[in-house]
Amino acid sequence: MIRVHHLNNSRSQRVLWLLEELGVPYEIVRYQRNRLTMLAPEALKAVHPLGKSPVVEDDGRKLAETGLIVEYLVDRYGADLAPSRDSDLYWRYKYWLHYAEGSAMPPLLVKIYVDRLGFLALPVGPILASQLKLHLDFLEAELGNASWFLGERFSAADIMLSFPLEVATARAGLDASRPNLFGFLHRIHARPAYRRALEKGGAYRYAE
Repeated sequence: MIRVHHLNNSRSQRVLWLLEELGVPYEIVRYQRNRLTMLAPEALKAVHPLGKSPVVEDDGRKLAETGLIVEYLVDRYGADLAPSRDSDLYWRYKYWLHYAEGSAMPPLLVKIYVDRLGFLALPVGPILASQLKLHLDFLEAELGNASWFLGERFSAADIMLSFPLEVATARAGLDASRPNLFGFLHRIHARPAYRRALEKGGAYRYAE
């Protein structure tokens, strides 16, 4: 059975959601952040040297990095959550899979650290704000009036993009002033598989 090493309030919530969409049995090994530092516990370093989550174990394989985990699970258990290689949508799908962590998350992570540093980080504030706005404007336009990032077809790319957009509601001012993205968040939060993943994964602040 698939084992998910799951850290609360983290990227690993997407893996639980994906597994619920796929209908694949899995078990959860839970880890809690330090309430003062918000860092993952040392116990995760026994699973992977970097001590990060998610890590997935399946059939003798141990996989880290959310994008790789999502690609692996879709390839092995749910090809209907990705376009076929000969589809016009295939490379758009691949782009969004990698954009989520490669481009969308870095400025959000910087924002988290800047918020913690407070006044010490004020000089980077305007630059960071402009970068966050650039990405949110880009995503708002790319989604357009479609339900999902591949149009009317839900895919694993939407699962990957969920986390940066959820974080953006808490850290980057994403709200109803961007109706396309805000509607996207309402749609993912209403999915039965998403709700089941929340029940199994435990408290997750970004779904609020």
